[in-house]
Amino acid sequence: MDTEKYILGIDTSNYKTSLALVGQEDIRLDLRKFLEVKPGERGLRQSEALFQHVRNLPELFEEVRSDLDLNGGAEISAVAFSSRPRPVEGSYMPCFIAGESFGRSLAAMLDVPAISFSHQEGHLEAIKAFTEMSYIDHFIACHFSGGTCEILYVKPSEAVMPYVDEYGGYIAVNGENTIYDITLVGGTKDISFGQVLDRAGVAMGLPFPCGNRLDQIAMKTNRATNYLTPVKVKDCHFNLSGIDTQIKNLIGNVDDHDGLVREIFEKISDCICRMLIQAADKTGLCDVIMSGGVSTSGFIRDSISDRLEREGIIVYFDDLGLSSDNAVGTALLGGKYIWE
Repeated sequence: MDTEKYILGIDTSNYKTSLALVGQEDIRLDLRKFLEVKPGERGLRQSEALFQHVRNLPELFEEVRSDLDLNGGAEISAVAFSSRPRPVEGSYMPCFIAGESFGRSLAAMLDVPAISFSHQEGHLEAIKAFTEMSYIDHFIACHFSGGTCEILYVKPSEAVMPYVDEYGGYIAVNGENTIYDITLVGGTKDISFGQVLDRAGVAMGLPFPCGNRLDQIAMKTNRATNYLTPVKVKDCHFNLSGIDTQIKNLIGNVDDHDGLVREIFEKISDCICRMLIQAADKTGLCDVIMSGGVSTSGFIRDSISDRLEREGIIVYFDDLGLSSDNAVGTALLGGKYIWE
């Protein structure tokens, strides 16, 4: 049996511990484990997230080892990991230390490259690689998650960083925009869509994170309430603290929580549409990738796709379950760096 070459990807976000084995033609493994959040809480302190990653990673590595023992025929060519939230100076979260530490240690033992990227770049690549966008170099990207709410202008990076030193030995590569150059075009000035949804869901008694459950409620509810003020969008930017406060005040005073949930999703969808119309006008681009956990919403997808297409804007969504946090995108970036 021929030995196939794979990239091992590691991502340790504030929501999940993720590992992936990705080859040039397939995703061999996509392993994810949610971090545990106590009932009534809206997330984890970084120290607790880091602790849970350190506990989860050995279990996931054991699953990788079991797959290799069972199916064989695999060689790890590099280890790619998320070392920070975004590819900008000063971007830092302690939870990514876990993935970097395990990734660099494993790469040293295997004598293969250890390549770091940002969590955001992994999100974008996971969607781009498996859509028609794989052939488009310049595009708009939305990264809507629990902690991020940004619209980005993305183009190929001109930077080339070698991963082999002058003696032929492997060195760790600090992936500072080694694949993409990313420029912030717009987004929130305060909290994110994900935070609005999670705060509303927890206040309604749902377990954190709440996005998927709220999306199901919004999609099955026939009529929305009419309490919330539309989110104002100016030059691709907006504030969400106002609508967040309105929601908080309404939850204890209205009986129709399902209708309120649908209205929240309607207001978010309208905000996204107006923001992307402005972004397309600002950048001259009309191809858009939707990434991040919030973009998994079926309600948002149905609400914005046709409306934006009428404006000449084509939005590409994930169909493989890769919008939320995972290590597949990070591994794909490592593959681009090694194989391309």
